Amino acid sequence: MSQPPDLIDFDGDWPPYEELLYQIFLDTVVNAGLTFRGWPVRSQFRPETRGKGFSFWHVISEAESPTNRNEDDRIPDIERCRKLRWIAWLIVNAGQPGFSWWENQRGSETRAVIWAEEHDFAVILAKRRDKYVLKTAYCLKERRRASFARERDEYRERP
Repeated sequence: MSQPPDLIDFDGDWPPYEELLYQIFLDTVVNAGLTFRGWPVRSQFRPETRGKGFSFWHVISEAESPTNRNEDDRIPDIERCRKLRWIAWLIVNAGQPGFSWWENQRGSETRAVIWAEEHDFAVILAKRRDKYVLKTAYCLKERRRASFARERDEYRERP
């Protein structure tokens, strides 16, 4: 298993850190020419929040409650921020030893889940007609490991 990219440390000054994160996101995800299973990976820019694209906020922040859909209420998660470079690393390595991937259904949407098992980090892509769209990325909490493993194993057992 390859080593993860360097973490992006936070020095306590949010505005310049946010700008650094956004530039890294543009460089490593938006403009990197990423593909998954032969299809391009794109980011969603609308609705925009504070001048930055929708996908960006979903990979660096979380809602206090899963029922809260107000983007302005999302709170930056420093661990997600520190691991922003890991998104491309997971996408590029999906299917390699230590990197599981599978598809699931969330409502009417088919999603691809990519999980770096040793590092408990996941990337979620929504499958579209001719591309994947980055939905989010996050650090797994203890309670999610078992459900991820079960969902992955069920997907692999399908005919």
